[in-house]
Amino acid sequence: MTIRRDLHEANRRSWNAATRAHDSHKLGQAAYLRAGGTTLFSEELDLLGDVAGQSLVHLQCNGGPDTLSLAARGARVCGVDISDEAIASARQLSADSDLPGEFVRADVYDFFAEAAAAGRRWDVAFASYGALCWLSDLDAWARGVAGLLAPGGRLVVVEFHPIAAAHDPDLVRRRRYFWRGEPERQEGIGDYVALSGAALVPWGYTDGVTDFQNPHECHEFGWTLGEVLGAVLGAGLRLEAFHEWPYTNGCRFFDGMVERADRRWVLPAGVPDLPLMYGLRARTAE
Repeated sequence: MTIRRDLHEANRRSWNAATRAHDSHKLGQAAYLRAGGTTLFSEELDLLGDVAGQSLVHLQCNGGPDTLSLAARGARVCGVDISDEAIASARQLSADSDLPGEFVRADVYDFFAEAAAAGRRWDVAFASYGALCWLSDLDAWARGVAGLLAPGGRLVVVEFHPIAAAHDPDLVRRRRYFWRGEPERQEGIGDYVALSGAALVPWGYTDGVTDFQNPHECHEFGWTLGEVLGAVLGAGLRLEAFHEWPYTNGCRFFDGMVERADRRWVLPAGVPDLPLMYGLRARTAE
């Protein structure tokens, strides 16, 4: 596999445009966090465990609400994202919510090298919800994560399931499952916040930008479960937990999905269950 920084740069532009649309729906987010609200779900909290007093790096943190929700639970957080707009939003959210956090604008592969050169280590590395599909070299990512972790440190991933990504919004399977590291060009990152509404914005969804069309294309990389687990194990981490779930947290991906009262989306009645999310925890040696 090869790290495709050229495609990462295209994705940075696409994310910058999309983030402005996403943020337009999230007015009041800082007040929500400041009042004790959280954007986290039980799946990631159960896998993360107690983070109070621990150092935590959130890779591909987007605009930082999950990162700062972990800061509210006592973690010393550092969020990393390639998008200039996302990091600017995260820094502003930190200031406005009175929740401390360091936020770094970097391609995650560059961040690995910079952290190694500075001798930085964290107790926890966290990646969640639409992070791995932007990685052009999964093995290099896993090795980089292992290099970030202190002895006995843990990696936690909560992600959308690759079998779900093989289906179009109408639940017809038209996309491949085995990508073999090949990128797929997309028209541009869409406004999934508008599509999901209050499930992603529990403090009060705002209409904001309507009919968003991203002017910048993007490029995704699909990874099978076997490739994810193989990369984590190949980097020397020990797998401690693995789960799959038949729903999505916050995000609506398919036509006809039904939102439950707990902000989770399930497939429509009559559609056989599919795994829609998975989560894992892996640890370095003591």
